[in-house]
Amino acid sequence: MFDAIVIGAGFAGLYAIYRLRGLGFKVLCVEAGSDLGGTWYWNRYPGARCDVESMSYSYSFDESLQQDWRWTRRYAEQPEILDYANHVASRFDLRRHIVFEQRVLSARYDDSDHFWRLVTQAGSMFRSRFVLLATGSLSVPKWPELEGLDSFGGECFHTGSWPHREITFSGKRVALIGTGASGVQAAPVIAEQATSLAVLQRTANFSVPAWNGVLSNEAMQDWKNHYSYWRTRERSTHTGFHNEGGHPAAVGLSDAEKCATLESGWRRGGLLMWNVFSDLMTNRDANNITAKFLHGKIRSIVKDSRIAELLCPKGYPVGAKRLCVDSGYYEIFNRSNVSLVDLESCPVERIVPEGIVHAGQLASFDMIVCATGFDA
Repeated sequence: MFDAIVIGAGFAGLYAIYRLRGLGFKVLCVEAGSDLGGTWYWNRYPGARCDVESMSYSYSFDESLQQDWRWTRRYAEQPEILDYANHVASRFDLRRHIVFEQRVLSARYDDSDHFWRLVTQAGSMFRSRFVLLATGSLSVPKWPELEGLDSFGGECFHTGSWPHREITFSGKRVALIGTGASGVQAAPVIAEQATSLAVLQRTANFSVPAWNGVLSNEAMQDWKNHYSYWRTRERSTHTGFHNEGGHPAAVGLSDAEKCATLESGWRRGGLLMWNVFSDLMTNRDANNITAKFLHGKIRSIVKDSRIAELLCPKGYPVGAKRLCVDSGYYEIFNRSNVSLVDLESCPVERIVPEGIVHAGQLASFDMIVCATGFDA
């Protein structure tokens, strides 16, 4: 019998345990995985990395935790974020409240005694007064609905449920389906190792370089010295980014000033390109200027003009689809072992044991990686 049950031991779940216990509740956390970490437990695909800066992507509930933990890179990669989650769990003794490998099948409220009854796949039953869902909005992998996917004779993986073992791409012919956030992170790593990589693109996405690198001691200490200020700023913005404000409106700027603002945003990189102009999401002219600038960057990077045009997003504004943050994504299309398949003009007919059939032609593969996101 518990006062409260939390479902999910990711970042929200760990914080819920901490707060509920502090309020005097008898709390249990039920987790489907064999360990904690949520998104960063399941998403272990090559190149997995947070696209929010490390110093922001962290807990703010304990000042000593903020001051003690040391991130190594501007954008933390999956292993380091998982280490952080485990550090927090150990530091605040949260593990003793978690049961693992207990996927919840049902949660029913009993009006007669005012308790919830939870049944898990492992056959356990738990009762509590309150239930908190810390399952996240992006936690159920969405596989592509392609005829014959189950018949593929090679290896097939989804970025959102990556195996907890080493996967090698060396000597493999790999098809990557999907060019969203996971796809643009995984593609450069796969391209470095695979004999060949075919990127299957349905819709081109806008992507901005992360310019990731080692986080200097000076930059880290500056954050720590002003954490209270930055956290207050983050909570007052609509995106939660610490330096979202202060960007000029495109309206009223000269052409030279617009160009300089865009170049500055590109050099800084990351999701803040979303706010390069304060009116980017409210003024179509500002948005068109930004799209044209990003198209120019793609064309300057990708040497094959035909491929560059296919990679240029068209038909929707910047920000209408989630902006991607990459480390060398566009550059891979200059490699001889990488090809781009435009699914608009050459859709997948079906998948067979040997590979993928397009327009009656078989493309043979040893591995298919589905970077097709989540059922949101």
